[in-house]
Amino acid sequence: MVPLFLILLVSSNIMVHALKELPPGLSYEGTVHTTDHVRFLSDLTYMDDNGKLKMEHEIFERINSAITEADKFIVLDMFLFNAYYKQDGDYPKITDTIANALITQKQKHKNLDVWIITDEINITYGSHKTSHLERFEKEGFNVVYTNLEPLRDSNPIYSGFWRIFFQWFGQSGKGWLPNPLAENAPDVTVRACLELLNLKANHRKVFISDKTAIVSSANPHDESGFNSNIAFEMGGTVIGDLLTSEQAALDLSESGRLPALKGVPKTGELNVQVLTEGKIQKHILREIDKSAEGDTIWVGMFYLADRDVIEAMDAAGQRGATVNIILDPNTNAFGTQKAGLPNIPVAAELIERGNDNLHIRWYNTGKEQYHSKLIYFQRDNEDVVIGGSANFTRRNLDDYNLETDVKIWGPSTAPVMQDVGQYFTRLWNNKGGKFTVHYKENQNTLTPIKYIGYWLQNIFQFTTF
Repeated sequence: MVPLFLILLVSSNIMVHALKELPPGLSYEGTVHTTDHVRFLSDLTYMDDNGKLKMEHEIFERINSAITEADKFIVLDMFLFNAYYKQDGDYPKITDTIANALITQKQKHKNLDVWIITDEINITYGSHKTSHLERFEKEGFNVVYTNLEPLRDSNPIYSGFWRIFFQWFGQSGKGWLPNPLAENAPDVTVRACLELLNLKANHRKVFISDKTAIVSSANPHDESGFNSNIAFEMGGTVIGDLLTSEQAALDLSESGRLPALKGVPKTGELNVQVLTEGKIQKHILREIDKSAEGDTIWVGMFYLADRDVIEAMDAAGQRGATVNIILDPNTNAFGTQKAGLPNIPVAAELIERGNDNLHIRWYNTGKEQYHSKLIYFQRDNEDVVIGGSANFTRRNLDDYNLETDVKIWGPSTAPVMQDVGQYFTRLWNNKGGKFTVHYKENQNTLTPIKYIGYWLQNIFQFTTF
């Protein structure tokens, strides 16, 4: 009788928390704003033609300078904000640089309203504190760790057991286990490790001020400092929509009200729209489904695993659209060897379908990751680009993680479209460096064990993708 009761209890818990209604304001589809001012930013790490490592990084340089321009408010919502690392690799000091810039600007402008919104992964779910975020609190910043409990369970089978048997013990206390996320991070509790396995995240990467806004795929995290990433900077009334989307994230923790910004609507040749969570997938699929012969779809992606997106891209190729995909091989993370999941089996599946219009190249990664999350549609009349924090995976697109992307559309002659187009052709054709390699370079790394592991993770949803 007791086992039956437990089975029913866990099963009902799994169903309720996997299917429950989203909190208000999430899965947000903003107003369409017009402007002439959208800027594409990128970070690139690559080998030049002489085999020398090169870095062309501009995202955090721009965020750093944007901090110095703000005098009323700053909202920074970043998944990772710490200087921890698994292996000492002389990483760029991004975290210190951004932290020092924020504190300096606050000291210059005493009334500057600074909000730092981040994920509890930075404190390993209450096991320890982190020096940068403690400094912010001492300076009078509003530091908010996102409460992810109201979100749907992306790892439902495990989370069902965790909710029944483990969540009641909490996570705080003196840790004694080595931190699974970083060698130089403080020890953690068993309870924190159990919390980590729920695989929930505030995965957003957004900078907002009274002057400008930047939506990015990059984290201010030292160990991520070599990664290749993308971002879009924009101003005007779209900032108000980004603040609205961030208020929804803040409301999960019941942590106050963000500042408001009322701009004057402007005209321009570009359309800009803020998308979060599941609305990102909605617009990606809409644009893929519209693509046909004569159109080109460019994808630059860290993780590709969402079945709806995979099927839609294959179908677009069958209709005659050209689909060019640049993927991270998922074989290295911060110097640690990885299994190549999900991209290697997904790429193999797409290539085996024999779609002559669908092409895949691997980013030529070293110790860094190709961490971009970007899709670009080239058409005769109007180009469309969607980019930001969201990988093309179930967790990122199906209303589980918190994510923010921006959608931009307008004439192909617009500078932002020209810049995105040049970015992709440079990487695809290896102009000025060895950015990408042929699909066959990683073809032989797909073993039966990896393939089975990939599908088992998909079936049981016990996966980071």
